[in-house]
Amino acid sequence: MVEEVVEVEPKAKKPILLIVGGVVALLLIVVVAVGGTLFATGFFKPKAEVSADEMLEGDAHGAAAPAADAHGAPAKADAHGAAAPAADAHGAPAKADAHGAPAKSGPPTKLTKKSPELTRFDFSYLKLDNDFLSNLTGSRKVMSVQIAIMTRYDQRVLDNVKKHEMALRSVILDVMRQTVDADLAKPDFRKDLAVRIRDVMNTFLEKYEDFGGIEEVYFTSFVTQ
Repeated sequence: MVEEVVEVEPKAKKPILLIVGGVVALLLIVVVAVGGTLFATGFFKPKAEVSADEMLEGDAHGAAAPAADAHGAPAKADAHGAAAPAADAHGAPAKADAHGAPAKSGPPTKLTKKSPELTRFDFSYLKLDNDFLSNLTGSRKVMSVQIAIMTRYDQRVLDNVKKHEMALRSVILDVMRQTVDADLAKPDFRKDLAVRIRDVMNTFLEKYEDFGGIEEVYFTSFVTQ
């Protein structure tokens, strides 16, 4: 009896390899596409680090309030170069705050003008109402003057003077009546009298308003007879 041998042909492997290769190629295409998109949008670029100092750093042009003196002596500029003059009640320089801008809760601040070369201050004047008439000590002569003040600080200085004008008239007359005949012959008598009046006015304002701010006193009229 002759056995018939049947040869079994091996299954083809090529279709499976083609499928696997196609899947791998598709995955590579997807990976390349996604990676290219992320790279184009800057996903792989290192992010800039922001230091704590930069985060805490305020605006270099912010507003704040500098202290100021009563006689208008300029103070050092602040840490950002802004002109924020300040000084004490008698003209001595004092420190300003970090930004040099006025604050309503603090003392008056100097009014500045913009200048390409240096800081210039704006001047404000106020003429006091009515004449000041006083007798000279030990003499029958009388002195009659008209007074105006000057400040480079803000409007609050002038408002304080107007507010206390009646009381200021009294302290001014107290200074004037201390004049004697011999004082009239002194070359600097009027200048010295103006300084004394300025100082007594600032002292009064410092007592009731915590700030003076009067920098100069001028006589718009001066008569003795």
